[in-house]
Amino acid sequence: MHPIIGITCSKNCQDSSYYLKDYYITSVQQAGGIPVLLPPSDETEAIAEYLKFCQGIILSGGGDVDPVYWGELPGPELGEIDPQRDQFELQLVELIMENDMPVLGICRGCQVLNIACGGSIIGDLQTGLSHRQNAPRDYPFHDIVVEKASLLHEVISVNRLRVNSFHHQAVRVPGKGLRISAWAADGTVEAIEGIEKQWLLGVQWHPESMTDEFSVRLFHALVTVAEKNQR
Repeated sequence: MHPIIGITCSKNCQDSSYYLKDYYITSVQQAGGIPVLLPPSDETEAIAEYLKFCQGIILSGGGDVDPVYWGELPGPELGEIDPQRDQFELQLVELIMENDMPVLGICRGCQVLNIACGGSIIGDLQTGLSHRQNAPRDYPFHDIVVEKASLLHEVISVNRLRVNSFHHQAVRVPGKGLRISAWAADGTVEAIEGIEKQWLLGVQWHPESMTDEFSVRLFHALVTVAEKNQR
């Protein structure tokens, strides 16, 4: 049996539809996993059921998280928020941590991991480096530096990497049990990971949209550890 990888998704309230870019589906399938969309739920029991049939989780990208979750007021730069998705994903992460399930957070997902662990977020980046590229989605836009003694380095096996970038929020202070494992040239946090034994990794870029071997390795690593979790 190929491991089932649950992927969170967004909701379009105007037409009551759920959606997710197909890059995520393709990346999981090519890595040998079975992708399953996890629509937001308000029911704790339903969220717990998700984890009973999944062997790994991807927290996908999306809109901004409500700053109330890290104790700040909404600023004029705040984008659209989805209260149900915020509550659902934060509760989902709590259960993921309790069940020691492998998880990969992507862009917004990286931030959700941090918030769920008590960390804080920069609401709007104001540095000399652009983090919202006006370029094709798969174009590597800027460099990041990877911590050598880290899970991320173990997975991709390089100290420096060029990534794409589509965000204006980022991790400020890592949450409990997390550490920073990659930075951009302006000091912006580009990856966080768990300090304990659990396979927990959050990346600020969008590897599902990239075609380089390092992005492929991230999904293969998640599927591999999920497969072990299946046994």
